[in-house]
Amino acid sequence: MRGTVAIVTGGGSGIGAATALGLAAAGWHVVLAGRRREALQAVVEQDDDGRLHPVPTDVTDETSVRALFDTAVDTYGRIDLLFNNAGSFGTAREVGDIPLEEWQAVVAVNLTGVFLCTREAFRVMRSQQPQGGRIINNGSVSAQVPRPLSAAYTATKHAVSGLTKSTSLDGRPYGIACGQVDVGNAATDMTEAMAEGVRQADGSIRPEPRMAVEDVARAVVYMSSLPLEANVANMTVLATAMPYIGRG
Repeated sequence: MRGTVAIVTGGGSGIGAATALGLAAAGWHVVLAGRRREALQAVVEQDDDGRLHPVPTDVTDETSVRALFDTAVDTYGRIDLLFNNAGSFGTAREVGDIPLEEWQAVVAVNLTGVFLCTREAFRVMRSQQPQGGRIINNGSVSAQVPRPLSAAYTATKHAVSGLTKSTSLDGRPYGIACGQVDVGNAATDMTEAMAEGVRQADGSIRPEPRMAVEDVARAVVYMSSLPLEANVANMTVLATAMPYIGRG
């Protein structure tokens, strides 16, 4: 079953749901992870071929993450792809006003969660036969250029870029490829406010265009379709007219 088994985190909505459905349409069996069972089940019901397997998971909890990967291996025998998609923006605040609890909550999801899932995927991919697999991390254009009032989110996404590169390097002896997709203004619940108006670098409030989550899904499905001898190290997918180039 090499090349057919994927895990997608944050799979109950938005980019995760669209990517899981896109992978299923491309022939993958997808273990769909997220905190809310009802949301996961709603995604599963959109797949007519029975390729989605929901597993409620808290990516910030080590035991929950281990159970997710154990379930995937018990069900399908191996893991060929991990899409680390779960993320949280946190409350928009100046860096001088961020409570420690808010900082830690964003770090727990966006960085520790990615690490925990990456660690489990790496262990499985390193030991399975045939050996290897692919890990794709959902970064953000904020891994390159920050928004105002986003220190915690921006810091974690920069850290994910470092984790992506380290995982790619450590994975070479085992046929484990790791890449990152940096997304800008996909139309998810997290970006709804952007359509109404969001703070710009000059302090003004202006609406921003968004793109369909299916556009991101197609990018991830493409990255996943490559043989392990080839890898997209980094891809930026963004709404064409969003204020990114020249943002500051």
